[in-house]
Amino acid sequence: MDAIVTAGGIPLPDDPLYIYTKGDSKAMLDVAGKPMIQWVLDALNEAQHVDQVIIIGLSPKSDITCKKPLHFISNQGRMLANIVAGVNKSIELNSKAEYVLLITSDIPGIKAKMIDWMIETSTKTKEDMYYGIVPREVMEARYPGSNRTFTKLKGMQFCGADLQVSHVTMATDPDHLKVWEKLLGKRKSPLKQAATIGFGTLFRVVTRQITLEELVATITKRIGITGRPIIWESAEPGMDVDKPHQLELIRADLEKQIKKAKRKKAKSK
Repeated sequence: MDAIVTAGGIPLPDDPLYIYTKGDSKAMLDVAGKPMIQWVLDALNEAQHVDQVIIIGLSPKSDITCKKPLHFISNQGRMLANIVAGVNKSIELNSKAEYVLLITSDIPGIKAKMIDWMIETSTKTKEDMYYGIVPREVMEARYPGSNRTFTKLKGMQFCGADLQVSHVTMATDPDHLKVWEKLLGKRKSPLKQAATIGFGTLFRVVTRQITLEELVATITKRIGITGRPIIWESAEPGMDVDKPHQLELIRADLEKQIKKAKRKKAKSK
């Protein structure tokens, strides 16, 4: 399937990352010697199940490379509009396209094998949406001190992964686009998302009376789709860069990986 990479974010002066970007694209932040989005593109390059890559928010003049066919779409101004534009481009490239991979440009720790695992796991069934989640214990074991926002449910705490698989009708069917607009606008606040679904759901989330399975069933019924959560055993898909300490953490982690790879290569000679 095609991969749609969202890279339209430009931090404003009140954003914690503005001191690093100074008005430039967040996707182009330097992370261990190359633009943050390049790490994501490198993973997509090696992923066996990705055909083409569609980048939203950057231009062909950006200093990035991709071995696979690469297409650029300008920032549409809103998250949902960007996703819709990306899906429409995928359909234009392949009229038989059924699913697309949605991935953000700010998860530089992602690896090709993780992308392939997500696609392989998703395609075992025929749902409208597959949304990745990372259990709290997985995230904190891999990235101590990352300070992610966790949704706390009955028997489980998790954060969202910035890697999803979606049926193309999710972005072309007008019946649920308005609801998605509301949910995406509140994506950083699980409680506000629950409130959008209904007060009863919000109450059960706040009091931890609802399980993950019950929450998914409630949300999909409210929106009118089918969906399945994909529970990750890897933390990288949920380790997005939103704050300075997260940027420094991922920089240090990837620099460590680079040094380790160099030592391994030197020993093999």
